[in-house]
Amino acid sequence: MKRRSFLEIGGLSVMGLGMSDFLRCQAQAKAGDPTFVDKDTSVIFVWLPGGLPHMEFYDLKPDAPAEYRGEFRPVKTNVPGIEVGELLPLHTKIADKFALIRSIHHEFADHGGAHKRMMTGRIPKTPTGTVNDAPAVSSIVKKVLSSGPQSMDMPLCVSCVDGSRAGIDTFAMGSAWLGAANSPFIVGGDPSAEDFKVQNIGVKNEMETRIDDRLAMLEGMDKLRRGIDKSGTMDAMDSFNRQAMEMLMSEDVRDAFDLAKEDTRTRNRYGMHAYGQRALMARRLVEAGSRFVTLVWENPFPGKPVPKNCAYNWDSHAVNCHIFEDTKWRAPVYDQALTALIEDLYQRGLDKKVMLVVGSDFGHTPKINVQRGTQTGVMQPGRDHWPKAMSILVSGGGMNMGQVIGATNSKGEHPVDRIMTPNDLWATVYQHLGIDYNQYLSNLEGLPLQILPFGKPIKELVG
Repeated sequence: MKRRSFLEIGGLSVMGLGMSDFLRCQAQAKAGDPTFVDKDTSVIFVWLPGGLPHMEFYDLKPDAPAEYRGEFRPVKTNVPGIEVGELLPLHTKIADKFALIRSIHHEFADHGGAHKRMMTGRIPKTPTGTVNDAPAVSSIVKKVLSSGPQSMDMPLCVSCVDGSRAGIDTFAMGSAWLGAANSPFIVGGDPSAEDFKVQNIGVKNEMETRIDDRLAMLEGMDKLRRGIDKSGTMDAMDSFNRQAMEMLMSEDVRDAFDLAKEDTRTRNRYGMHAYGQRALMARRLVEAGSRFVTLVWENPFPGKPVPKNCAYNWDSHAVNCHIFEDTKWRAPVYDQALTALIEDLYQRGLDKKVMLVVGSDFGHTPKINVQRGTQTGVMQPGRDHWPKAMSILVSGGGMNMGQVIGATNSKGEHPVDRIMTPNDLWATVYQHLGIDYNQYLSNLEGLPLQILPFGKPIKELVG
């Protein structure tokens, strides 16, 4: 792609607000922010909707009965004692650069409740539905860190999703009582597609003259208004308009999102698919100043037909997919994109600054069941929702890598060692970002609510 070819001026809207209104609300929301330790740190959060099947990827049980262990075998890595699924050969070469947590669990078996439980670090009021009753972690990060020094142009929190899945409530990423100003900047679409473009950031070359003309006209009108308005109110309004326009036209913002600036070899190492190119974009964004980037990995190839025996995302019920065929289709793409991101962060010296977290709503049932597939029409194996056990991968953040933390029982059913909840993971993330999770934020009624109601940083990672 040519430079800026993917960029196009869009309607200035974030969550239905005009950009100037959005920035004004954001500034108003800063009042009363808790203090934090100013650290040059960031988080990349890879979200796998539907649930990573832990028994196929990171917590295989080769000695369990056949109806539990499945088709795949564990393989050794470059760290003694760490094994992963056989379909992750690139993982085996860099196990010293990641840690596996096998003992996080919760109690919500529905996608909605599980999304809210994982995304917020709070017990949701209802077990279903993805409309948040508490702010997602990304919104809390934005609320707290927006009071510190940062790039005026770069969006602080970004979420990258499929174009058809760009609603803030799709994955319980809503800001709830923190207000829309603290929602992430959502980038919808497949960055590997030739016609990919980021709405609301940058302009096409042929639009530049028209924008220049419009700016000249606005400048003249602003001078007239300022001459009339002696109270200073107009100057305050102008500052929001200027910031909106600066973000719209910023060279730094355009460059950060422009994957054409990467050489072909790097892009191919990540993989020319949605997983790989979103991962590469995340690395560019945290380098440029973004602090919390969420990557939603569902269909590796949006816009292309999903094989009949596979699922759109990670929801590997037997009615949705043949779990072993789905894993054979999905795992190589996942293996390529994730290991490329980890290696790139280390090679570029970002492994202390950037904490990478890979998680999902829950794991899947240790015991395999067989049902007729909706698409295939034949009986096939699958696994259902299972919040009682799941696997999380963490990399970088200046933390202790090359280890497995916690364990499940011999059938992968529930944790038996270092039993933890999602809150322990988020406490670790907040600490990495310099946020005191014991502090309070005010909800819409002005009531103080603790950033994280319980949980402690994972000592094996941070100790």
